[in-house]
Amino acid sequence: MTPESHSTTGTDDPTLGPPPGCPAHGLGPGGLRRLYGPEAEDLGDLYEKLRAEHGNVAPVLLHDDVPIWVVLGHTENLHMVSNPAQYARDSRLWNAVQDGTVKPDNPLMPLIAWQPICSHAEGDEHLRLRGAVTGAMSTIDFRSLRRHINRATQNLVNQFCERGTADLVSQFAEHLPMAVLCEILGMPEDYNERLVQAARDLLKGTETAIASNEYVMSVLTRHTIRRRAKPEEDFTSHLINHPAGLTDDEVAQHLRLVMLAAYEATANLIANVMRVVLTDPRFRAQLNGGQMTVPQAVEQSLWDEPPFSAVLGYFAKQETELGGQRIRKGDGLLFAIAPGNVDPRVRPDLAANMMGNRSHLAFGGGPHECPGQDIGRAIADVGVDALLMRLPDTELDCDESELRWRSSMSSRHLVELPVQFAPRPRQDVLERTAVHAVPRPRPDWQVTTEPSEPTAPAAPPVSVQPAQAPEPAHRLSAWQRFLRWWRGD
Repeated sequence: MTPESHSTTGTDDPTLGPPPGCPAHGLGPGGLRRLYGPEAEDLGDLYEKLRAEHGNVAPVLLHDDVPIWVVLGHTENLHMVSNPAQYARDSRLWNAVQDGTVKPDNPLMPLIAWQPICSHAEGDEHLRLRGAVTGAMSTIDFRSLRRHINRATQNLVNQFCERGTADLVSQFAEHLPMAVLCEILGMPEDYNERLVQAARDLLKGTETAIASNEYVMSVLTRHTIRRRAKPEEDFTSHLINHPAGLTDDEVAQHLRLVMLAAYEATANLIANVMRVVLTDPRFRAQLNGGQMTVPQAVEQSLWDEPPFSAVLGYFAKQETELGGQRIRKGDGLLFAIAPGNVDPRVRPDLAANMMGNRSHLAFGGGPHECPGQDIGRAIADVGVDALLMRLPDTELDCDESELRWRSSMSSRHLVELPVQFAPRPRQDVLERTAVHAVPRPRPDWQVTTEPSEPTAPAAPPVSVQPAQAPEPAHRLSAWQRFLRWWRGD
């Protein structure tokens, strides 16, 4: 982006605005607003100021005062992501990369740097790489996946249920997605606190983001080499063995893509949904009364608090126009999900119920629409539902005004969500169940009281505490019986 493309008046006359970097106005060079630092503590307010000043496409500054356009309008965002002939995801096209404006030590480098992944590719290469990812995902058995999510939820709840208090961010929302994703990728032994924190850190643009990215890649590279030598029935092995013939580097990079996109989005989504359930009496009453299901609650949250606020980035392949702004060839653009979701042209009344409407931008769109969105939805749907069923009297353990958020350009997430509930004993939880093999269809579906095939002995329970006896099926309501079947219990 050039200085001319930043000018809102068609001239660069410095007398028309504050001097570059004026601290009194909280602006950067050229009088542009920053999307980082103290000037951007509340990005929601900042986006609305930009919308009022520039319209639905506005010039801003990223870390190290790198210029970029932020796309604020819902229609403009959809146009950008749906037109690969005009806008690409290949950062090597970005003028700021070509002229060295983006330095190698920029904290956003893990998000900026080109990688051999489908979300940065175009044309036949995009079809090859994306085909391998979607092909590997097609092997996931979602019924088994739901059972594993439920069991992982019970394992996490077992760690705090006896105390009667918990932080649902650090003890639940941050761990459930990683535990499930490590199972899907076939690397449950690599699930630990360090991997959880590194995955969160590298997306924040902190000083340690590059080191965190190197740690995540080292874990995934070792796993790729392990599975290349000894394949099993998991996502990684199917990705390696796909006819597209991905190299080890391509496999590891795509494992990173799937892990980070699904993990961060789902961790934020779970925390956001639980916060609303705990703080909005009308919302919880609707859930308890059966008027709003957990999946509908999740969808409402995807509108109001999308897990990713913005995604970097798209790059103009030719000179064009977007939202009334002249976009030069090589300019960078930020796919701004959060402001797009509250575009007044799409949502004139932000209090209106959006149930049943999936036209939000939370999972992107066009050829690069998130291929793993069903995994994220399943983890949030089943995880939140299982926690509410296990601890139905959960209440917020602080005043709502005391809740704090940590924001970055990419996301906004709760720091903690303290809750209290009546202490409960731990429950027996069976060993993990594989979620990667799609079961062969049975040729003879029939109702019988005897198993048609010998069954393997049950795995030993993880917990040594006595289990609570399950409620007899005939005493459950129709809705509860449906939930039990849907979760795979």
